[in-house]
Amino acid sequence: MRLIYSLTIKLYILGIHIFSLFDKKAGLWINGRKEIFKRLDEAINREDKIIWFHAASLGEFEQGRPVMDAIRISHPELKILLTFFSPSGYEIRKNYQGADYIFYLPIDFKRNAVHFIHIVKPHKAFFIKYEYWYHYLKALNNRKIPVYLISAIFRKKQLFFRWYGGWYRKMLEYFTHIFVQNDESLQLLSQYGFKHITRSGDTRFDRVADIARQTKPIDIAEKFCTDQTVVICGSTWEKDEELLIKYINQTDSQLKFIITPHEIHQSHVLKITSALKKPHIKFSEANSGQLSEKQVLIIDNIGMLSSLYKYGHWAYIGGGFGAGIHNILEAATFRLPVVFGPHYRKFKEAIDLVHLQGAFSISEYSELAGIFDSFLTDIDKRKKSGEIAGKYVIENQGATLKIMKMIFAVKNS
Repeated sequence: MRLIYSLTIKLYILGIHIFSLFDKKAGLWINGRKEIFKRLDEAINREDKIIWFHAASLGEFEQGRPVMDAIRISHPELKILLTFFSPSGYEIRKNYQGADYIFYLPIDFKRNAVHFIHIVKPHKAFFIKYEYWYHYLKALNNRKIPVYLISAIFRKKQLFFRWYGGWYRKMLEYFTHIFVQNDESLQLLSQYGFKHITRSGDTRFDRVADIARQTKPIDIAEKFCTDQTVVICGSTWEKDEELLIKYINQTDSQLKFIITPHEIHQSHVLKITSALKKPHIKFSEANSGQLSEKQVLIIDNIGMLSSLYKYGHWAYIGGGFGAGIHNILEAATFRLPVVFGPHYRKFKEAIDLVHLQGAFSISEYSELAGIFDSFLTDIDKRKKSGEIAGKYVIENQGATLKIMKMIFAVKNS
């Protein structure tokens, strides 16, 4: 199985090199790892006591961030190294002030893992949610360095629990402790003899609560929204946008929309603006004199979405017609009902909120139009759904403190 694992990684690298000929993200993945050990060796201070956090991408970073921030407060003498697998995380957070060192993770070959651990010499390591790199975990284990998996979630269909999954389960044994999101994960691991497990919950609830507390006004958004009812459309993909634009073009209401596409390159934004028949404007071209007359504001930059939700009355979250929905908790924490596409079953918070009627899944245009129209006409229903969503976020906070108590003996503040 180890040979198959190594071969899979080599094939993945080959594919990335091929894609890099015409794909910018693949190029960033390769270039970001060039001379990685030389750069690590030059950057790392050998006197530092380092805590290493590894995130696959931006979403996992957001899950790890509350723990990083808590360590900063409780143990300011410790230094934080943050690594990413994907350019989607690294390129956006490479200047994150909460970490002392930020790099791409070198490819998971044995020699790379040993060399990395030799340079960094981490005091503790944290892997976030579902990153399982065999050679890194084994190298940490060989050096007796504690390594923790946080905000993890497990399902029966994963490789670990298949008839051929013994080798993959062995990787889980390398973790000093596993902090899982839900009871199902806890029970599943327990069935296979794992004992060092704690149901801590999902650290994202702590993160979105922090975002809500720290959000700052956005002048253009305030002038655009005025006193109108507003829908925030977050991280939308092409299929999401087709349905949303159809509704925008057909509705007779004065409903306003803020659309934040997942892809903001010029050709994609142009496709959105070309399809809209209602007055619209891009954020980059907005000025206060025209905003109140526009019905659609398209956000053509990054980093604003979490602060925009406070201007909404409900939210549509994209991704549900593809691999899976994006973060719905950022909207829920502002007490917004949430609407998304059909592919949400991998996300516990989405399943929970659909059951509680704080969120709604749609599969076709008629369903989207029906929910949007009902939110317009039945304000009590909309407010009730929003309160359910907000309450759900509040009730599920506290994962960060549970983790900090167990690992660093941090007490309630």
